[in-house]
Amino acid sequence: MTTEELLQWTDDLVFAKTEKHLDSVEMAILEGTWQGLKYEEIAKTCNRSNSHVKNIAAELWKTLSDVLGEDIKQSNVCSSLERKAGYNIYNYVNSSSEIVSSKINTHINICQENSKYPEDTRQRSQSPPETAQTPNESPIINLIDAPTLTDFYARTSELSTLKQWILEKHTRLITIYGLSGIGKSALTLQLIEEINTEFDYIIWKNLSNRLTLSRLETELKEFFYQSQQTPLSTIIDCFRQSRCLVILDDVQEIFQIGELAGQYLPEYQDYSKFFRKVTTSSHQSCLILLSWTTPREIVTLEAENQPLKSLNLRGLGEAATEILRQKGLKDEENWLELITLYQGHPSWLKIIAATIKEIYNGSVSLFLADQQNIYLGDLEHLLELHLERLSLSEKQVIHGLANQDQPVNFSETLLDIELSKSEFLQVIKSLIRRSLIEKVEIGERSLLTLNPIFKSYIKQK
Repeated sequence: MTTEELLQWTDDLVFAKTEKHLDSVEMAILEGTWQGLKYEEIAKTCNRSNSHVKNIAAELWKTLSDVLGEDIKQSNVCSSLERKAGYNIYNYVNSSSEIVSSKINTHINICQENSKYPEDTRQRSQSPPETAQTPNESPIINLIDAPTLTDFYARTSELSTLKQWILEKHTRLITIYGLSGIGKSALTLQLIEEINTEFDYIIWKNLSNRLTLSRLETELKEFFYQSQQTPLSTIIDCFRQSRCLVILDDVQEIFQIGELAGQYLPEYQDYSKFFRKVTTSSHQSCLILLSWTTPREIVTLEAENQPLKSLNLRGLGEAATEILRQKGLKDEENWLELITLYQGHPSWLKIIAATIKEIYNGSVSLFLADQQNIYLGDLEHLLELHLERLSLSEKQVIHGLANQDQPVNFSETLLDIELSKSEFLQVIKSLIRRSLIEKVEIGERSLLTLNPIFKSYIKQK
């Protein structure tokens, strides 16, 4: 991608968000920054004072921060825009509303930085209605709302499962759920890179700002209509006309806090009908939900044998050794013990590894030998984010489980918990959907065990 192409891409991105194009000075600042020039050098090229260029640049970085959803400054604007251009490969609308096709070399190196991105965009042709896209054509992709993929650790089994569900089983709705930081977004971004040529459109939307369904549908239609001569009336019509992949991230943000898992906030109840309609309607597209827990209707739809699937994402297992290697930890013979202790959770291991480097000079054996209880430290606020969402009855049950030394028989009601059998079972199902407790099969018995990290946190508190 040339400097001119990236400048045009950035200008169109800003215009789409602000309805204002970048002016000549702002363009000069961007071009000069990509060339490694200082503000005083840029000022000379556009016949402005150094202070004027600095002031305009400060406003420009603020605008780009708002547009891109991340902190932009002179030191990172180059890499940030290159990354966004690489991950958001799509044809964009010019001032005359005609579709502009550009061949983007996504291995961009304008700023003397080497980065890896998905495959190049090529000229694509529209697929006819009700037909799947021909492989190797480039989709129109918008991943502006997606997080940055910095590391991806081996998830071969999970990737294989997801590809089978989407490409072979034609699953219409998939929920990937698990604890925060477990790798749901990273897995999905890697999935997109591997299957993007199977779709006409791919878009990532984040519900962390509690996007209403009405607004979501409007934004999706605007995205899908880029190449539609005749706009379609509903999202399902779009899903039928073209093969679309839509990812909704942070779905837990539209669920109630203090209630059983997956219950919607009052103003987001219509999402339940939307998810059901996506699942039960005939179309060739796929909706992926990323969440800490599953929506309540998923269980009912699965019981009805509808084309939807749920993937409970767990730790990395031995693949997590790569994290410890990257962090430069010592005592490799103790790595698996550390990984097991923290359940292969990538974010937890990164945080703990930082402590081991700082306090124990990178020695895993010294860290493990010095732990009478499981060390939590900087993990505590992450754990609390999950616990504060629980209902009162869920808190009662997990506190009861935290006091048990062994897994509890599924048919037993814990002492000092005033719940009916029906209420107890509902709570158990809710906690399982939150990935806080697990069901362990021993012979013909079903036993319950609390996540050991949360168990340690509750007991220490």
